[in-house]
Amino acid sequence: MNSLWIPVSLTAAFFQTWRTALQQKLRGQLSVGAAGFTRYLYAIPAGLVLLGVAELITGLPLPALNPRFVLLCAAGGLGQIFGTVLLIAAFGHRNFVVGTAYSKTESIQSGFIAWITLGEALRPGAWLGIAVAVGGVLVLSLAGARMRPRDILAASFQPAALCGLGAGFAFSVTSVLIKLANESLGRAHPIFQALVVLVTTNILQTLMQGAWMAWRDREQLLATLRLWRRAWLVGVLSACGSACWFTGFALAPVALVRTVGQVEMVFTLVFSRFYLRERPSRSDVLGLLLIVAGVTIILFLGT
Repeated sequence: MNSLWIPVSLTAAFFQTWRTALQQKLRGQLSVGAAGFTRYLYAIPAGLVLLGVAELITGLPLPALNPRFVLLCAAGGLGQIFGTVLLIAAFGHRNFVVGTAYSKTESIQSGFIAWITLGEALRPGAWLGIAVAVGGVLVLSLAGARMRPRDILAASFQPAALCGLGAGFAFSVTSVLIKLANESLGRAHPIFQALVVLVTTNILQTLMQGAWMAWRDREQLLATLRLWRRAWLVGVLSACGSACWFTGFALAPVALVRTVGQVEMVFTLVFSRFYLRERPSRSDVLGLLLIVAGVTIILFLGT
């Protein structure tokens, strides 16, 4: 297994944390859907630049975009949109904290889905690391709720939890579809191909969600264009982050990439501590240590 996937996954998590922080600033002027749309729309120019640079470096021609590739990119892009919608839907229910926490089971779901569809069998150490890391994410997600185990169990059958699980499932399926799209181009250069997948997927996502917004929410669609000076960096960070995610999927099992990417939670805590001057709670520290421990177990016992 090419070890490049490890720094690539960590970099993806960093870009995602940064992009999410900037995207939250748009929420005051854009709807949830429109704020999400900016990451696809403004990622296209950035993705094209990255692809152009990769083409110059590798000297490879653009691959032929066969129908299977386009279909996989469209399905993967749609899965990401649905996952985002389900996650947002969890916020509209009571116990939305549980819904958010359940969406973080994505790495476990990815492991099973990739095993069934791609035959990606993981070592016992990898499963142990995934379980520990997901436990850390759950501790962080549920820390502010102060919920007892029986409260969490009761909330697990409510709409928020179902939306969270659905979001995790949609994101997991998206990861597998993106990997399949990359493989459908052959095996000439996984990083170059990942950028082709990125640009194609972003274009299709922009067309799909843009058409929906033009029909149902034209004012917000126009607002995303008016606010380009504030939104363009969101697109750049999204393109960089997705390029790293897609490269990671091409180089290593999906579940491992997603689990290592959970250090996004660690980056968020570090940002809140040193930039916002917020003091982490004991549960925050425990969750952080569990995530780091889980990732460490994967790196030493799961690869």
